[in-house]
Amino acid sequence: MKRTSMEGVACPVARSLDVMGDWWSLLIVRDAMLGLRRFGEFQKSLGVAKNILSQRLKHLMAHGILEVQPASDGSAWQEYVLTQKGRRLFPVLVALREWGAEHCFEQGEPRTVMLDTAQGLPVKPLELRAADGRLLDLQDTRLVREPAER
Repeated sequence: MKRTSMEGVACPVARSLDVMGDWWSLLIVRDAMLGLRRFGEFQKSLGVAKNILSQRLKHLMAHGILEVQPASDGSAWQEYVLTQKGRRLFPVLVALREWGAEHCFEQGEPRTVMLDTAQGLPVKPLELRAADGRLLDLQDTRLVREPAER
């Protein structure tokens, strides 16, 4: 099934999903954040078909999420590394991880825990805060369209 492009839509969620809405893409970014850099590493971790992985990597590079660099070990291989734009997906993946940990596991079922590397303590859940520091929830926000720049 052909996907409809959200390129011209005014909604940032729709445009983001146009770039990252495929689960393989998010899992590739997750693995890149965990330090994987080579095609074979992604393929082994994800178990995805090579042609699908190749397509997703090209898509992520075309959108500036990943870039290719010479291998860090000096070999003839190339490595996929996150760009600054790709690293900015970190809070998105953390939010998905938190939601999944809360809603996709049975009580007592093992799961990963995100720890602060400096202290070894669990990371506090993400929070949405107002400019004055108040904690915000869905009912505390609204969306308005910004005027077009001239």
